[in-house]
This record gives sequence, C-alpha cells and structure tokens, in this order.
Amino acid sequence: MTSGKTFEELSNAIVNNVFYSPFRQVNCTSPKGTTKSNEVVFGSSKYYALCAFGGAVSCGVTHTLIVPLDLVKCRIQVDPVKYKGIVSGFKTTVGEEGFRALGKGWAPTLIGYSMQGLGKFGFYELFKNVYADMIGEENAYLYRTTLYLAASASAEFFADILLAPMEATKVRIQTSPGAPPTLRGCVPMIHKQEGLVGFYKGLPPLWMRQIPYTMMKFACFERTVELLYKHVVPKPRENCSKTEQLGVTFLAGYIAGVFCAVVSHPADTVVSKLNQDASASTGDIIKKLGFAGLWKGLTPRIVMIGTLTALQWFIYDTVKVVFNLPRPPPPSMPESLKKKLENKDRRA
Repeated sequence: MTSGKTFEELSNAIVNNVFYSPFRQVNCTSPKGTTKSNEVVFGSSKYYALCAFGGAVSCGVTHTLIVPLDLVKCRIQVDPVKYKGIVSGFKTTVGEEGFRALGKGWAPTLIGYSMQGLGKFGFYELFKNVYADMIGEENAYLYRTTLYLAASASAEFFADILLAPMEATKVRIQTSPGAPPTLRGCVPMIHKQEGLVGFYKGLPPLWMRQIPYTMMKFACFERTVELLYKHVVPKPRENCSKTEQLGVTFLAGYIAGVFCAVVSHPADTVVSKLNQDASASTGDIIKKLGFAGLWKGLTPRIVMIGTLTALQWFIYDTVKVVFNLPRPPPPSMPESLKKKLENKDRRA
C-alpha cells in the first residue's frame, strides 16, 4: 500500500510540473493529466515505457544505418596512417575486403544502441520530471538548462552500462585484424581471452564520451527548439501541423548533433583505441596520441553525428505522434513567477 501511494503521489506531482503544465492548462480536463480518451497519461508507467521504446527504435535504427561510416571513422582513429581520410578509408576498406566489409559490426550495433536508446530516452523523461518536481515549478523554469543537463547525465550513466558489452564487441569486429567478423564469434572470443572485464573495461571512457555527448544532445536540442519557435517559426507551436513540428524537431536535432560531435570526440577516439588493443590503458592511449591525435576523424564524425542526432529526434518524436503520447510545447513561465516579476517591477 505504501509503495502504491508513493507512486501515485509522484505521478500527480509530475503532471503538475513546469514541463507539462502548459499542455495541461490548455488541453487537460482530468486531474490525472489525460487530454483525450485514447491518449496515454503523462507521467504514467505506460508513458515512460513507450518513450523508452521510441528511444530504442530511434537509436537502434539510426546507428545501424550508418555502420559503414562508423566503421571507417573507427579505422581512421585506430590507424590514421593507413586510413588517411573518409574517402580513402572507404576505398581502402572496399579494395582490401570488398563491399560486405562495410557492414561489419551491424549486429552488436543494432542490439547495443537499441538498449542504450531505451535507457537514454526513457530515463531522461523520468529524471527530467522527477527533478523538476524536486526543485519546484519556478526553479524548474528558471534553471531548466541545468535541469536538462542533470537529467540527461543521469539517464546516460545507466544507458551506457547497457551499451558497453556490444560497443566493445563492435569495435573489436571493425578494427582488430583476425577478430571474428560476427557477433556470435566475437563475443565468445572476448570472454575467453579477457572474461567479463573485456566487455566493460571501456565503460569509463564510454561514460567520458557519452555523458557529455548526451548532455549536449538533450540540453542543446531543448533550448534550440525553444529558440526556433520563438525567433524562426512564424507561428506558435500549437498552430503548426504535426509535419511542421517534426521539421523543427529535425532541424534542432541536427544543430544539437554538431555540438555533440565536438564535445565527445576525444573520448570516442580513446574508446576505439581501447577496445582495439586488449593490453592498452586509457592513460597510455592519451599519452601516445597527444592532443592532435585525439581529434583524428572529427570531420566524418560531425557528418555522422549531426545526421544521426537529427534522425533520432525525428524518429523519437514520430513514435510519440504514432502512439498518441503527450507532446507538451516548450515550457512557459509559471504564472506565480510572472506575478512576482510584475510586483518587483512595480516596487522598482
């Protein structure tokens, strides 16, 4: 009884936070936060489950589609002498191994990033609303960028634990000569040679790469959406069609993706090197590569991550539309805060 009551109290608090209140005030009639008879309740377990599903689809599909580009990027990072650039990297790979080699690592990519997307988006929605409730409506609005950063960092911490084993397998398949070219062949090899440690030794640098990346991905996206509707889109969001809204989502996602690629690239290089060499340590790799070496492969990664992030947000938002999930507009200033500012101006 106690746990059930606690969950109900949390659910009621969530539907009254700043990230949902604009939507609730305009459209909702029931105290639970529903808007239509066929719409999922905001903050319910079903809502979070479907958000997690949307994240799994968006991340799994998009990362699998760009496996060829990811393979070349990883090879540039681990062997820049042989793979001098993205074009020459493709030519060298196809020339030596054939076109089929460009698909190496697709299975661990699909599984790993589907699991990561499930945790990333599902936990982000949960942490964002829980943290907003913890600090109150006014603070949630005033410090929303910090809130986005905290929620996304928390979500990515857990998401990377799900990703790490498949990421290690993927990089080994793509970059290690002599490694089995399939998931079912490479996983037993890693386990036999290194045990479970072999699947998780890349987790700390993976956190170094993914947590800053995800913090930028979510915070930059959320604020870019706000700015686009405020300064670029010629009409309010509620007057835009779903197609127009998804277009804004794609554009904001691409802008966020460019910043994501830059902040996370050095750690991405370390992860690739670490998973390629079983005996290497993070410190040894950083010392060997130097500052310039950490930035090898940045250009193809900007192209890859920009496109990837835009498609992920587009697919994720589309899943929300398909399943009729609540999609609140960007947060607006709470009435209580407006009154405080008005009173302050009068006194001044």
